[in-house]
Amino acid sequence: MATARQFRDPSAPTQRAPTTASVPPRTVVLVGLMGAGKSCVGRRLATRLGWPFVDADDEIVRAAGLCIADIFALYGEAAFRDCERKVMARLLGGAPCVLAAGGGAFMEARTRALIQGQATSVWLRADLDILVARTAGRTHRPLLNTGDPRETLRDLMERRYPIYALADLTVTTGPEPAEHTAGRVLSALATLAARGGGGAPQDSPTRETGKTP
Repeated sequence: MATARQFRDPSAPTQRAPTTASVPPRTVVLVGLMGAGKSCVGRRLATRLGWPFVDADDEIVRAAGLCIADIFALYGEAAFRDCERKVMARLLGGAPCVLAAGGGAFMEARTRALIQGQATSVWLRADLDILVARTAGRTHRPLLNTGDPRETLRDLMERRYPIYALADLTVTTGPEPAEHTAGRVLSALATLAARGGGGAPQDSPTRETGKTP
């Protein structure tokens, strides 16, 4: 008995893997909570695109001459956000790159406006269990250094996820390898570009909201 595969219409179009040529030379900013995989996924995405990878937090540390925890302790969050915005503006004004933004960057209205005006934003969305597992034991995260980290992350999700949802694209991350997630981000970017490069509505196929295969 013949299978459905054997009867496939040879004239039917086949799905093609996205190519880097289909992604316009416009900086891609990865947003999301700590532990979402912005650095791991970002490095792999940058390799695929042939672009530099930049971690905004590393650039802030370099510019300030202090670690992020010390900036928070000595000057407070407001001063940190001001420094963050200036660093982001400089990076967004440069050559295209894959830029991992700090967890709170997209929450600050002026920084968010810079990102939305000069880059394509991608929210890496992860559930609470994934975030807790990935951030366990990481003492360099100032917001997780007091209280119960799980409850802190839950509170951050409630406050930040509605704002992260304003990103051009949303790609759900889970326990799959970062290389796999990077491929899904690349595919979403290519689809967005094919549709004219504008932001996608929440229920658009361009917005990756499905389960990981």
